[in-house]
Amino acid sequence: MARDFARARRVGDQIQRELAELIRDEVRDPRVGSVTVSEVRVTRDFAHAEVLVTVLGASADGSSDAVEALNHAAGFLRSQLARRIRLRQVPALQFRYDESFDRGARVSQLIDEAVDEDRRRHDEDD
Repeated sequence: MARDFARARRVGDQIQRELAELIRDEVRDPRVGSVTVSEVRVTRDFAHAEVLVTVLGASADGSSDAVEALNHAAGFLRSQLARRIRLRQVPALQFRYDESFDRGARVSQLIDEAVDEDRRRHDEDD
């Protein structure tokens, strides 16, 4: 069973590389700006792939517009993937916004605020 998981991960990594290239070179929708494919999760049967993307420098609305545009272009991207990679079945693509970068930035901001407050308290005690 572990072997299937490793293969799904390798296929996901290959799809991630190919999709990043395809989005950069082939997708002409203006809503899709600077998109980074952060992860691709492929089901064990290779029927579906969840593609996590981040949109650099975009607001929440801009990010949802880009994800919507990518989901609209999913059929085109899937057909292009079929030409580039050798799989019996190329997974159906579902694009989702990856919130992990936002969460990481928020945690970093909270840490900075805590450190600043700790410094202020330390300076007041002296």
